Amino acid sequence: MRFTRISMAAASAAALALVVAGCAPADGGDQEATSASQSIAVSVGPNDFISYNGFTPETYSTYNSAIVDRLLAGFSYFDEVGAIQPNTDLGSYELISEDPMVVEYTIADDAKWSDGTPITVADAVLAWGVQNPNLAGAEGPLFNSVSQDLGDTVPAGPQGDADGKSFTVEFAAPDPDWQIQTWMLSPAHVVAEQGGLSTEELVEAIRGGDAAALADAAEFWNTGWNTAPGTLPDEALIPSSGPYVLSSWEAGQSVTLKRNENYYGEPAANDELVIRFVAQDAMVQALQNGDLDVIAPQPSVDTVSQIEELGDAAQLLTGQTLTWEHLDFNFKGNASLANSLELRQAFAMCVPRQQIVDNLIKPVSSDAEVMNAREVFPFQENYDEVVSAAYDGRYDEPNLEEAKALVDAAGAAGTVVRIGYSAPNPRRADEVALIKSSCDQVGFDIQDVGNADFFQPGGTQERGDYDVALFAWAGSGQITSGQNIYATDKPQNYGGYSSPVVDQAWETLVTSLDESVHLEQTKIIEKQLWDDLFGIPLFAHPGVDAAAADIENAQHSVGQSGIMWNAEKWSRAE
Repeated sequence: MRFTRISMAAASAAALALVVAGCAPADGGDQEATSASQSIAVSVGPNDFISYNGFTPETYSTYNSAIVDRLLAGFSYFDEVGAIQPNTDLGSYELISEDPMVVEYTIADDAKWSDGTPITVADAVLAWGVQNPNLAGAEGPLFNSVSQDLGDTVPAGPQGDADGKSFTVEFAAPDPDWQIQTWMLSPAHVVAEQGGLSTEELVEAIRGGDAAALADAAEFWNTGWNTAPGTLPDEALIPSSGPYVLSSWEAGQSVTLKRNENYYGEPAANDELVIRFVAQDAMVQALQNGDLDVIAPQPSVDTVSQIEELGDAAQLLTGQTLTWEHLDFNFKGNASLANSLELRQAFAMCVPRQQIVDNLIKPVSSDAEVMNAREVFPFQENYDEVVSAAYDGRYDEPNLEEAKALVDAAGAAGTVVRIGYSAPNPRRADEVALIKSSCDQVGFDIQDVGNADFFQPGGTQERGDYDVALFAWAGSGQITSGQNIYATDKPQNYGGYSSPVVDQAWETLVTSLDESVHLEQTKIIEKQLWDDLFGIPLFAHPGVDAAAADIENAQHSVGQSGIMWNAEKWSRAE
């Protein structure tokens, strides 16, 4: 997931683990648009489409973002090496003052939604309102947004005429991730109409903090785009600001996107993208059969060799990624390890992290290693410095004797630990099997409760019906996104963890542009997360993608968008 930094492949991008980035503009690749009719089929995993609104905690994942990122444009995007690039199709932005921090945005004169409605400042005001926790009713924020920081980060919101093409924003404090804040998201004219308002009235209500006037609009934004699987909302409700429009949805099978004929930027190089929902262990066969043209399988022992066996029929695309595997404890309800640091320590002592890497990851990437941080990756410059300050190595190798002593001292022999993940996923099933083989020896009863609806709305994770979650966060190099995961009551803090030390460190970090402050606060955060055992990092994912030999311009990316980052530039060689 984090997808989507956030699967779950990023939002107030600065506040999110997964940036719901804008579609890559015309310079996102070298392939020219073609007039030939082309359909390209791709799969990034088995998870079904959820919603056109991919910005709620229930819908914000790399799987859903693979679709909605093609539909909703932003002012910036991450390229294949994780660098921030401006989306010049949509417009431009400029830092015009550092103290206070003020940024000016200009929307392209011809930028419009696929239904012909101009993209204007009203859309930016809605994006701000959606992320403003101060727009609240009796039960909390009106909008069920995965990001709820922008109302405090930019207290006054976008300044400019609602029907105009330029606006400024003034930050309350310096924002290290200002270039990737989300100022374009949902169509304001649709939300207004469904809320019984004109677009101008919607803007006035958001700017005036009129919760009563916004109640119906917020209810629509929260749920109005959620439909039965296989049924798209009415076409009038789902206009696109990106290079594709939603065309069809076959539940459990695929979503088809067609070229947006009203797109104001360079047209997509293919006529349609078919995003198929294919199990990880079936992707290579589907590529070989021609049922898929591009695949993004999770790396496993067999994946690379299977792709290599296809020979000249396929392109193997590999590289580093900012996606990392981890085990997160559930601190809510009756979760078996929620209220005992000693039992969490015992579990950490029996998890065979090195064996997991050696058996399952090194065959894919020989330089793979156990990961001992969350905000810094092993291939990044400050990794060793952060780890040395935050972690003493006690969980590098299993210590079954000490782990058993902790379980016995707590009188907890036989404690059930349910490890949940999105299934089917052969590699994660293997991870759980290795953990069970080790941890059952110390008195735990490890149970594999992976299931297909683990991350779905109303699914296992949302219900809190697990003890440990096994998944990956997909990042793109944001500086402040971890706050949304580790700080108290943040939308992506799914397990309900809370630490005053971590909260304060994040507050210090997110309001500074000083890299030395970022480094020192990251050390504090990482140490506290280890001391409390928020969770257990495992490894950074090696990147393994593949494309059919005749597909041009498919490129591996380190960021959360993965292989999809420039999908509108793909074409089939004639």
